[in-house]
Amino acid sequence: MNNDIRCLPTEDTTINCSPLFKKKFNSNFWESLHSIWENFVKKLLADPNELQVWQKVDRYGNIYWQAYDPATGKSFSSGSEADVYMWIEQLYRY
Repeated sequence: MNNDIRCLPTEDTTINCSPLFKKKFNSNFWESLHSIWENFVKKLLADPNELQVWQKVDRYGNIYWQAYDPATGKSFSSGSEADVYMWIEQLYRY
């Protein structure tokens, strides 16, 4: 059974899509636009010398962590959040 949503042109060549399809498209569009805007504002307001830590997902769905310290130029990447915490602690130990 195929659950593809299809929009079929009518005789007057306009597209006639179901309201559910339009609502889902609009929702995804606005969520994506909101996410882009949030990232832009975060980058704009971020202190360029502050330690940066973020979570990423690779193309296989694996989650990993990255950290970067602009003050030292050092970076670290790991699949474990605990490893990133340990790296940060070692970085700032005197």
